[in-house]
Amino acid sequence: MSHHSGVAEPPTVRRTELQRHPASVPGRLIVQTLFEIPVGLASGRHRHPGEEVGFLIHGVIAMEFDDRPSLTVHAGEPFLIPPGVVHNARNITADVTTMMLSTYLVDETQPLVTPCD
Repeated sequence: MSHHSGVAEPPTVRRTELQRHPASVPGRLIVQTLFEIPVGLASGRHRHPGEEVGFLIHGVIAMEFDDRPSLTVHAGEPFLIPPGVVHNARNITADVTTMMLSTYLVDETQPLVTPCD
């Protein structure tokens, strides 16, 4: 029995895995995700065990780095994050959930995402 109070669940960052396949490089995986960041939220500082090749579908993000200036990415623009680089994707639009397509070439023995907070 559900008890719905009429209060919407708070929006959360959502990563949906679309596909995962062995790469032609031994020990590596190709993983593709759809990543959604609601207004006012961010991914949180994290890193990946391989490259992240991304494309912003909707909205504008500030890609924040520990070791380099932030990068502003608009809908229709690509980005690439090197292996192990700590980053944080922040939705900087006023009124839309940002959507990005990210494809990773990662070490199959490591978790896809390692939080760094």
